[in-house]
Amino acid sequence: MNKGLGVVPIVIIVVLVLVGPRLFKVVPAGHVGVATLFGKVKEKPFTEGMHIPVNPLYGWAIFDARQKTHKETVSVPSQDQLQTSIELSVQFRIIGDQAPRILRDTGSAERAIVVHLIPTLRSLVREQGKSIKRAEDFFLEKTQETLQDSLESGLKNYLGEKGIEVQEVLLRDITLPPFITKAIESKKEREQAVERQKAELERFRTEQDQKIASAEAELKAAEKSAEMKKVLAEAQAFEIKAINDAISDNPTYLQLQALEALKSISKDPASKIYFLNADSPSPLPLMHIGEQK
Repeated sequence: MNKGLGVVPIVIIVVLVLVGPRLFKVVPAGHVGVATLFGKVKEKPFTEGMHIPVNPLYGWAIFDARQKTHKETVSVPSQDQLQTSIELSVQFRIIGDQAPRILRDTGSAERAIVVHLIPTLRSLVREQGKSIKRAEDFFLEKTQETLQDSLESGLKNYLGEKGIEVQEVLLRDITLPPFITKAIESKKEREQAVERQKAELERFRTEQDQKIASAEAELKAAEKSAEMKKVLAEAQAFEIKAINDAISDNPTYLQLQALEALKSISKDPASKIYFLNADSPSPLPLMHIGEQK
């Protein structure tokens, strides 16, 4: 009897060792736990942290509810039947409250992405491509904004019911068919050449305008100089005429000037001796200037 009583504690200890760890559950940060009992999914998920006590018979599925990014490259046909490669990034997260539905419908978060997110994204991108007339229109800012907004709205509306919250859709890169890319590059080169020609023409026009302005300024300066010279010449002519008129009317004026000249000559060390004719009416040199012949 005592032996039987001694076995009981041992059995209890063994049971606690085996079952004890299953009486509590720790859900990591940023994750959600979904419990199942005999294949039936419990509708209420377990949030991050420790949960105790829990049914030791529960099976567990842990869902990562942190933000993730899915990258996808889709070949999109436009109305001109050309294929354009578009690289996209979808930022999303698993909705914790809907983790039980995801487990029941798809089995895991990864399967939900494969089953719901990827096919929907590809379908929406191709559908949007049908509204694009030409492949090169994908490079238009308005086209990219419309495509991005339409994809984001469509994914949010559809995937929200599937337990996936879409936060943002980003266009990472657009690759046109090679011959279209080459044609666009050639077009850009021609446009750049035209712009260079326009710039050169504008520079030449500016230089010519500057030369014209400089020539006009020089012409005005020359006209002004000529006008000044004309005025000075007229003044000098008037002065000469006035002197000539004064001389013709007054011969004594010349004799007076001659006398002043003789005074200056006499002061010069290199002056010569003049022999005067005493019988002349004007014995002094130069004094006969201005006399009537």
